[in-house]
Amino acid sequence: MDSSTVLFNQLKEANPFFLLAGPNVIESEEHILRMAKNIKNITSKIGLQLVFKSSFDKANRTSSKSFRGPGMDEGLKILEKAKMAYDIPIVTDVHEASQCEPVGRVADIIQIPAFLCRQTDLLVAAAKTGKIINIKKGQFCAPSVMANSAEKVRLAGNQNVMVCERGTMFGYNDLIVDPRNLEWMREANCPVVADVTHSLQQPAGKKLEGGGVASGGLRELIPCIARTAVAVGVDGIFMEVHDDPLNAPVDGPTQWPLRHLEELLEELVAIARVSKGKQAFTIDLTPLRDEP
Repeated sequence: MDSSTVLFNQLKEANPFFLLAGPNVIESEEHILRMAKNIKNITSKIGLQLVFKSSFDKANRTSSKSFRGPGMDEGLKILEKAKMAYDIPIVTDVHEASQCEPVGRVADIIQIPAFLCRQTDLLVAAAKTGKIINIKKGQFCAPSVMANSAEKVRLAGNQNVMVCERGTMFGYNDLIVDPRNLEWMREANCPVVADVTHSLQQPAGKKLEGGGVASGGLRELIPCIARTAVAVGVDGIFMEVHDDPLNAPVDGPTQWPLRHLEELLEELVAIARVSKGKQAFTIDLTPLRDEP
C-alpha cells in the first residue's frame, strides 16, 4: 500500500477527528518551524492526528499589493524542512495545473482552493500526483457540487480525496456556514472537513486607510463554528493558527491564536466524543400508540 493511501486511511479512521492546521502563509523559515513545533506538541498531547498547513503563494489576495508568500520553490523547501524536522505530513494549496507535480514531491495533501473547485484540469493534474486531494467547496456552490468534483479526482485514478466546507456567500462581504452542508457533503462518499477559520472571512469587507479594501473576519465566532462542526460529526477540522494574529500579513482577522489552541481543541474533542453526529439517526415514522 502506498504512503498516500496509508495516510488517507489513518485520517479516515482518526478518532474523534483529524486536524489540518498552521499559519495561513509562509512568512519565514523560522516562523514555520516554530509554528510546526508548537502545534505538533499540542496535538500530540491531546492525541490528534495533525497535518501541518501553510501556503507558499496566496494567489487570490484581495489586492495585488498584498503579501503573497515566498513562492513555490522557496516555500516548498521550507515546508519540507518542517516535515522532516517534526515528522508531520504537509498540506498546501495549488492554483495552476503546472504546480501539482512539484508540490506533490513534498506535500502529502494537495489542497484545491475554493474558487477553483470545479477546474477539471487542475483537479486531474492534482489527482495524477497520487497524493491525497482536499477540495474546498466554492463559496458559490451548493454542497451537491462537491460529489462531482470528488468524482473527477477518482476518475483520474486517485481514490484518496476529501471535501471541505468553508462557508457560502449569501450576500456582499460575508459568508454563512450552513451546518446542513456538512451532512449533504457526505454524498461525495469521502471524508468531510470543516474549515472553521476561512468560513468566518468577510471578503473585501474591511476598508483600509488611504483607500482600498481587504478581507475582514469574525475571529470570535471560530469556537462557535468549530463546536457545531464536531457536534455534526465531521471527519476533520481545518483551521489557520498564528502566534501573533494582529500582525499576520494574511488573514489576520480569521487566524486562531496559538495561545488558545490547546484549550479549544480539548473542548472540541470532548464535544466530539459525546456526540453521535457521525451516526445517521434512524427515524421511525410508524404511528406511536398508547400501550393498553
